[in-house]
Amino acid sequence: MALSIFHLDGQDIAVSYISESEVFSGVICEVYTIPSANGKYDLGVIYIDAGKETPLQRVLKGSKTVEGHISGKGKLLINQGSDDEVVYEVSDDMSEPFQIEVKVGQTMKWIANPESKLTVYEICYPPYEDGRYENLE
Repeated sequence: MALSIFHLDGQDIAVSYISESEVFSGVICEVYTIPSANGKYDLGVIYIDAGKETPLQRVLKGSKTVEGHISGKGKLLINQGSDDEVVYEVSDDMSEPFQIEVKVGQTMKWIANPESKLTVYEICYPPYEDGRYENLE
């Protein structure tokens, strides 16, 4: 599944595969560096099996975390704090690519529809390191 090119913001960007891990049952994350970014950010491509979901995570640190849709059908839940949950529906037939920044202190969770796998991406500024997120489930 490893990529050598990733399409982002209308551009094809060269990426270098680092590793793959199962982050939750039915959820695989591939980690990539982006040589042209000079260490400023990295990329995670997350494959979510039909009917599965990522753990609920709170962003604890980092200057910017960007979540985006690649393929499949599902939703992203973001909690702004208190009970301010926003649900973003994503699918292959959206007119515009979906991408959103999740801020420090907010929580997030991707959920694949029961009949569709979901592939999403995450860009971390600076690159991901342990302690960036707190798993709440």
